[in-house]
Amino acid sequence: MKSIHFVGIGGIGLSALSRYLKKEGYSVSGSDMKATKITKKLELEGIEVCVPHCASSIKDQDIVIYSAAVKDDNIELVEARKRGIVTLSRKDALPFILKGKRVFSVAGAHGKSTTSAILASMVDGSVIIGAESKQYDTNMFYRQSNNIIFEADESDSSFLNSNPYIAIVTNAEPEHMEYYNYDYEKFYNAYRTFLKSATIRVINAEDEFLATLSDMDAIRLYPSRDITELKTVLRNGEPFTSFVLKDLGRFEVWGIGKHIALDASLAILASINEIDLESTREKIKNYRGIKKRFDILTKKDDYALVDDYGHHPTEIKATIDSAKVYANLLNLEKITAIWQPHKYSRTVDNLQGFVECFKGVDELIIMPVWSAGEEKIDIDFKHEFKRYNPEFIGSVKRVGDFIDLDNSKKLNSGLVIGFGAGDITYQLRGA
Repeated sequence: MKSIHFVGIGGIGLSALSRYLKKEGYSVSGSDMKATKITKKLELEGIEVCVPHCASSIKDQDIVIYSAAVKDDNIELVEARKRGIVTLSRKDALPFILKGKRVFSVAGAHGKSTTSAILASMVDGSVIIGAESKQYDTNMFYRQSNNIIFEADESDSSFLNSNPYIAIVTNAEPEHMEYYNYDYEKFYNAYRTFLKSATIRVINAEDEFLATLSDMDAIRLYPSRDITELKTVLRNGEPFTSFVLKDLGRFEVWGIGKHIALDASLAILASINEIDLESTREKIKNYRGIKKRFDILTKKDDYALVDDYGHHPTEIKATIDSAKVYANLLNLEKITAIWQPHKYSRTVDNLQGFVECFKGVDELIIMPVWSAGEEKIDIDFKHEFKRYNPEFIGSVKRVGDFIDLDNSKKLNSGLVIGFGAGDITYQLRGA
């Protein structure tokens, strides 16, 4: 039995891989900078976790796997290399982890977590995604199966190592361009290579880049013509999107908006390669969303609180469209958006997109940039977002069902929705 140690095990990506390898029979340990809910859960699952990083964590492991955030001077990496232990980045570890599996690999700038989780509700197999499925209450669900539903990451081109049997691409909007040195040809070639490596390909054929791949054999979804009769319904207070897909009939999936129907449609077109159509139609009803994606934290007569991971203008715009529908269904008169910008580079690269994407909100509250380790860049938010007359705060606090701002203002009516990939989610949840 091989022994595997994960440096940065508390991250959403490495924690899922560590859980999977433990279920596969490996001896697994890990470390991180600080204790979190994820590290505590891992310990309850029998994985030894050291906090903070320390050289004594490195013993006689066969392989040390580290996250992209871990630098070469990390004391555990230094110790492992000194001992001659094989060290692999998460990206380079994927061929070892996924080798020989039938991988349903889902990629794209937006929607890949949702598409992966919807697919996992229909296709029997293990699930490894970069979010927590509310259906399974985890980012890794294990089944004794050769199938793996895997959320593939384009941010460091690691999706090229995902060994796809079926490759699903939701869109190929340029993102994480700093990794690709802002070379668009390199970026798009990575998607070409990913798709070519798969046996079966399912793509959003209305994406600007994917539409150019006319010579590539693929199952193509044209959302504007293939998804029809779309409507939102409430069932026991929960929102569902109902739609007709091509000539396959009507489907219903948890969530709100055209983007949910698109993600679900891609998952359906992939799943019917494996299971019959009627099983797909029934099993998709088991999907109940994923944490931090239009995650409804509380709902009262005149108030609702939603947490959303959206950290790119395209994602935020789509979610605000959904928020409008949800607010209308609940007869809520006001939408307040709380935004924690994620990374200076992303904010600067997409600044005008961020300015435009908040159209439709009644109130915009802006928090400090979550730097994710980047050097500070001066951004004049007050000037750039002046059309919204935004409020600027340092933090939010959950008090009961409601939100208190650090300027003593309370948010206790209408639809309040938080956006960001930083720690805003924990502030909204009072964690």
